[in-house]
Amino acid sequence: MKKSTLIVTAFIMLSFSQAFAQRFAYVDTDYILERIPDYQKAQEKLDELAGEWRDEIDQRYREIDKMYKSYQAEQVLLTEQQKVQRQNAIEEKERQVKEYQKQKFGYEGELFQKRQELTKPLQDNIYNEIQKISKAKSYDVIFDRSAVTMLYYNQKLDLSDEILKAMGYAAIKTQEEK
Repeated sequence: MKKSTLIVTAFIMLSFSQAFAQRFAYVDTDYILERIPDYQKAQEKLDELAGEWRDEIDQRYREIDKMYKSYQAEQVLLTEQQKVQRQNAIEEKERQVKEYQKQKFGYEGELFQKRQELTKPLQDNIYNEIQKISKAKSYDVIFDRSAVTMLYYNQKLDLSDEILKAMGYAAIKTQEEK
């Protein structure tokens, strides 16, 4: 009995020692991406495209608003059939604008696809560098500080600058960022 208890205790102690022996680190992908000039260019291009599409959508809504105001002003002069036609035309225009908006800004819309096209190679490069460093330094787990809420973190475990340096970019954090 004592021997089995001793074996179970040893097994539990061994399990705990292995759990505590794991090596952890973290990176801040937002910080890394902000320091990559190609990412900044991609963001500017995405902002420009989104701005153009928003302007076009706003213009279409202004046209709908004009149609509605015209309808309201002329409503007393129109027959029931003309009223229904005008209402249907306004509703159709609204439906078209909403569909256009969904095509541009919706889930997997053009903006989403363009963002994937422009930023995915950069994110893949970061991921590859993280993989290389984690294998070289035998890290068991690396967290992304920008995607996970971290209530406390030791800055000694931050590999963000190391990732940037491995990718060939400057990596100096300001005092506020530390």
